[in-house]
Amino acid sequence: MKKFLDDADTAVADALAGLAFARPDLKVDQELRIVTRAGAVRPGKVGLVSGGGSGHEPLHSGYVGTGMLDAACAGEIFSSPTPDRILAATKAVSAGAGVVHIVKNYTGDNLNFDMAAELARDEGLEVEKVLVDDDVAVRDSTWTAGRRGTGATVIVEKAAGARAEEGGDLKAVADIGRRVNAASRSFAVALGACTTPAAGRPGFELAEDEIEIGVGIHGEPGRARGPMRPARALVADMLDAVLEELPASDDPVIALVSGLGATPLLELYVVYRHVAEELDRRGVRIARNLVGNYVTSLDMAGASITLCRADAELLRLWDAPVDTPALRWG
Repeated sequence: MKKFLDDADTAVADALAGLAFARPDLKVDQELRIVTRAGAVRPGKVGLVSGGGSGHEPLHSGYVGTGMLDAACAGEIFSSPTPDRILAATKAVSAGAGVVHIVKNYTGDNLNFDMAAELARDEGLEVEKVLVDDDVAVRDSTWTAGRRGTGATVIVEKAAGARAEEGGDLKAVADIGRRVNAASRSFAVALGACTTPAAGRPGFELAEDEIEIGVGIHGEPGRARGPMRPARALVADMLDAVLEELPASDDPVIALVSGLGATPLLELYVVYRHVAEELDRRGVRIARNLVGNYVTSLDMAGASITLCRADAELLRLWDAPVDTPALRWG
């Protein structure tokens, strides 16, 4: 294993320390592994908290800032943050209007965020949960009950963050997050496994001409293993899976092509080319897009495709100003 690390056991803490140096507009609590916006919370604003296992950067700390999250909780690599840390983040961003938890659908995240929400309610805070379950590759596994939460998390955080920024109340912020999730579907393919620092070796093995079809962002198995094929054919199959479950609508889509950590941008643009051409052939219009590393899996080679049906309101929220380490416009 060759990685830029001092010690595998301190990788998450060391990365958060680096984030603190790089972004003085963020406050990093090294002890609790919480990243919040620097400065006082805005009275009356709904707070947004998300988090999960580290290793998916820029998810979630990379989306803390104006127009998106107020706080992110970093667990150990591929492990959920503990309830006490989620509670601390919830209290830190509470400004009298309630707090929304945005939670990817994994068993540990669900349990720990639910427990933190109950503890927060015991202290008089209002908490709503938005569950993200967009991955169509598998339904029910050792990791989840139902679909896994993946790329749509970025779109949920962006839309909910914009609604909170403009003064939406707790219900309005949670509702837009749930609506985005319901309108989104994702699918990923891995060309090679990731290596966690603690393990020091790839999480699974693929033959030279083999790929994992429908892989999860922790390296969980997908639908099948199959032979490597040209990008055009892979993208067509990925879109078949996504469009089969994407809600039917005349609305255009927001298209997200995310690398899984080790895929060059050159290849991601090849993928996006075929996404754009294939969707045009199928009569689906792309209104907005993102291409890059937005939801990753350490150093996994591969890519995910996320489509979200976007009406005029969602496009307005997507276009609203945002200033975070990973997204910035407006």
